[in-house]
Amino acid sequence: MQKRSLGKQGLDVSAIGLGCMGLSDFYSSSGTSEAEGIALIHRALDLGVTFFDTSDVYGPHTNERLVGKALKGRRDGVVLATKFGIVRQPGSNYRGVSGSPDYVRSSCEASLQRLGVDHIDLYYQHRVDPAVPIEDTVGAMAELVKQGKVRYLGLSEAAPSTIRRAHKVHPITALQTEYSLWSRDPEDEILPTLRELGIGFVPYSPLGRGFLAGRFRKPEDLAPDDWRRDSPRFRGENFTRNLQVVEQIEVFAKEKGCTPSQLALAWLLTQGTDIVPIPGTTSLARLEENLAAPGIVLTPPELERIEQVSPKGVATGERYHPSTQSMLDR
Repeated sequence: MQKRSLGKQGLDVSAIGLGCMGLSDFYSSSGTSEAEGIALIHRALDLGVTFFDTSDVYGPHTNERLVGKALKGRRDGVVLATKFGIVRQPGSNYRGVSGSPDYVRSSCEASLQRLGVDHIDLYYQHRVDPAVPIEDTVGAMAELVKQGKVRYLGLSEAAPSTIRRAHKVHPITALQTEYSLWSRDPEDEILPTLRELGIGFVPYSPLGRGFLAGRFRKPEDLAPDDWRRDSPRFRGENFTRNLQVVEQIEVFAKEKGCTPSQLALAWLLTQGTDIVPIPGTTSLARLEENLAAPGIVLTPPELERIEQVSPKGVATGERYHPSTQSMLDR
């Protein structure tokens, strides 16, 4: 597995990480058993993955416990990332946001306990709290670094102006935002800002929540309780139009001798050496497929063809349901 550096502070990770959310939450309540989730994380470790991403909101809380169990005894060399900031109680789908200093401190303590570790390698603010100055939130996060409870700081779905203000308080090592062949908005302002400041970029949902992998041919392919059923890009006419884009990607991938997922991930990796995608999966076969993507070389003509098939703004529909879209810092 190739290595990449996130930020300028010395954090090195595998070129592809593992997003662990889907092992516990959001895609289906039937989900993956704990044993299956642990086996998948262990296989990722065996294949050279050193970067694992979770959050206290996944479950809530259950995903951190799962990841902690899986990494027990194998913590050395692993970069463990988790997040705080989205407030969600067990048994409730309501999600609020908090960036208060007290909440930062209590969230970190709870995550350390659930993960069973004495420090978090990369601690993200999951969503920016518009009611709390970012300087106050990052100031509390910086105290965690001084105390040795956190090594590096990150933000998720933060606007350029917020990133700049946060970075003045304490160096931000990574920004996490959705980025893929059908979500290319970060190219406008986010990526230039990050590169100016020396901040790494961690694209989540690099396979369009599974859509770009060619997994779904109709909305009914999603489990009845899968939250993607309410996602605008997975509904009605939007689904049909987005599927047409995926079908073109599938044709190109077949000619290239790879899978659509591998093509989409390889494209992301060519967008800069400061980019580390974190695809998630519950399948061992899909995991091995995704982790082969760094070995795929795309020539300039092939990149141009991808640009023609999937230009910026190609996806039909917003990224999130309006209630969730409103939580993004813009």
